[in-house]
Amino acid sequence: MAHDALPLSRRRLLQLSGLGGAAWIASALGGCSSAPVGQLLSVSGELPQPWLKALPAGWRSRLLESPQKLLDQLQKPLETPAVLGLGDGWAGQLQREQLLPLQAPGLLALLDPRAADASRLFADPDSPPVAFPWAFGTWVLLLRNRPDLLRRRQEGWNLLLDPTLRQRLVLPASPRLLIELAMRQLGLASRNAAALSDRRLPAQVRALRAQALSLDEPDGVNFLLAGDADAAVITSQQAMPLLQRDPRLQAFLPDSGSPLWWQLLLRLAPQSDAQAAPPLPLEWLRDGLSAPLLNRLLAAGWVPPLPRPQLSAALARWPERLRPLLLPPEPVLARCNNLAPLSAASRERWQQLWDEAAP
Repeated sequence: MAHDALPLSRRRLLQLSGLGGAAWIASALGGCSSAPVGQLLSVSGELPQPWLKALPAGWRSRLLESPQKLLDQLQKPLETPAVLGLGDGWAGQLQREQLLPLQAPGLLALLDPRAADASRLFADPDSPPVAFPWAFGTWVLLLRNRPDLLRRRQEGWNLLLDPTLRQRLVLPASPRLLIELAMRQLGLASRNAAALSDRRLPAQVRALRAQALSLDEPDGVNFLLAGDADAAVITSQQAMPLLQRDPRLQAFLPDSGSPLWWQLLLRLAPQSDAQAAPPLPLEWLRDGLSAPLLNRLLAAGWVPPLPRPQLSAALARWPERLRPLLLPPEPVLARCNNLAPLSAASRERWQQLWDEAAP
């Protein structure tokens, strides 16, 4: 360190400690080490750029092409310990021993209680939190130049079976999600395992699949924008940027709700004894929950699971037509459910139902 460098104040040391822990302080005091504190592995497009750019010094971001590429990367030795950014479905494929406890009770206390299940990866309530749920949302029906269907929104997910949408509809590639939507069409409680035995369900799923022009919501939206499709079922996050720039599009969440999706940050256990897991950059995480970064997240469709009064205040300046897509009314949100990981037996039953429902 240069002799004329200013000494660090006690306050600055505490700030550094809160942001990155001992490695930050060692770097600040020594000035000679360029070793990174940690790396954030995430999927391209699934963490907002303004937030990524605000990562503390010593942390680096690495973007992978897809969730599967990220999981594949974990099979190789990592140079430095990592925090992972994944959706809940992909995070459920990780083994519990691959993850460290979150150890951020103060941070989790800032969130709405409904985020607690996601923080445990839907394990039992006695399990320690291993994930920070930084965003959540629903699935919505996006329409292109179809005011007639929008006027019939009270029909909910049954609109997907409208004859005018045959081969004009883009649906997600997830069998489980489509079965969940079929359950809602039939008024079945998706959280009740007995619903899978309903005799009407295979035919309902089959009819839904027959409507689809494409089972691929990320690329399938291009069919909608090009005029080859009239409707698509996509995440609320995907819908928000489209709705803000294309006046031909409208969207709504049916009153029966939908499955929820979650975006999570998880601490990966060190892959060798030589590595020490860095503490989470807590101040960086808190910044994503408050203005001005919160406004940037919302503009891109990413909604932190904050208490409703706090989110409502942040959304007060938004167009009224968009607010319910970002934060549905509480009665509708209460009808939404998490897609918790399936047991081997349950997975086999869902697969059997999907096979029975082949068009």
